[in-house]
Amino acid sequence: MKILILHQHFKIPQRGGAIRSYYLAKALVDRGVQVVVITAHNEAGHRKDSVEGIEVHYLPVAYDNRFTFFRRIFAFYRFARKAAALATNHRDASLCYTISTPLTTGVAAMWIARKFKIPYVFEVGDLWPDAPIAMGFVRGRLLQRALYALERRIYRKALSVVALSPPIAEAVRAKCPGKPVHLIPNMADTAFYKPEKKDPAHDEQFQTKGKFVVSYIGAVGFANGLDYFLDCAAASQRHGLRVQFLLCGDGARLEAVKGHARELQLTNLIFVPFQNRDGVCAVMNVTDANFISYRPERILETGSPNKYFDGLAAGKLTVINFGGWIKEEIEKEECGIYTDPGSAADFVKKIQPFINDQMLLQAYQQRGRALAERKYSREMLSEKFVRLLKS
Repeated sequence: MKILILHQHFKIPQRGGAIRSYYLAKALVDRGVQVVVITAHNEAGHRKDSVEGIEVHYLPVAYDNRFTFFRRIFAFYRFARKAAALATNHRDASLCYTISTPLTTGVAAMWIARKFKIPYVFEVGDLWPDAPIAMGFVRGRLLQRALYALERRIYRKALSVVALSPPIAEAVRAKCPGKPVHLIPNMADTAFYKPEKKDPAHDEQFQTKGKFVVSYIGAVGFANGLDYFLDCAAASQRHGLRVQFLLCGDGARLEAVKGHARELQLTNLIFVPFQNRDGVCAVMNVTDANFISYRPERILETGSPNKYFDGLAAGKLTVINFGGWIKEEIEKEECGIYTDPGSAADFVKKIQPFINDQMLLQAYQQRGRALAERKYSREMLSEKFVRLLKS
């Protein structure tokens, strides 16, 4: 069996970033399936690599989330066109697994299905175009209707759809009734991320010794609303809390966020450069609470942020500032807290019990780890994914 995977943003652990597609490809290879990944890079020329048995083709399509919206759209179009052309060399594939975002990977998948009779399964990680429309990036009514029509067509032509969260699954079913939809959320790598004592070397590295550490690890973009994270640091500083904030990541808003931090004169915030998986593990080691942030947009509550699952696996208290399915889950499981995105004082009020009571903190952390093992372990979800594709 040969599987062709289309994912414009394929990452490997050594380079950092969201590595779900690597996990999926590795699960297939480990079970004897031939896997070819078509992705993109910012270098010149087409490069072919072998990554732990995965054949990876890197197409020269420059992309950065600092690009303007329409420059990003053009990059999505170029990748779809180049990926479809390269697929000509892999017309013997049994199945094409196509990962969004961007939605335009579905255009390549439809072309491959029509040209070579290779069916495709379409993975939906974010509801697109709902998200850019809700955030005001796509305003023209004609363009909105065209994008929604393209989305429905991609769903209809797919063999089935994989959704990364319950609300995404519900939305796909509503938009394409009768289409088989499978829920396979992001994975908690419980073998790699583990609850462990803080390493003194990491404490020294991040200046966190003797402090309660709240970390944000991930993209620093418009959708993440990280001004609230800085407001929480400022409120904690005013109240004299022994909290150290770490912000680890990169993105279009990084320099703006750093500028805002300087304006607030924060002495309890450290910016950590973008890290690979080992570096993220070091940040997680000193972390007490894993902070996940989004702007107050309902559409963003449907997502499946990978750092939520990493934090659960590492046994960290989850702190979020948005509603939706994750809020319901952490409150039900008693492994995290929700703070009002309009009030940094609410964060101070809700985090203090965990600073003052180590037993309370550990109880929440242990329940988070148990949730990761029971519901989101990489081994369990990988097996579910392989069964789906082989079926």
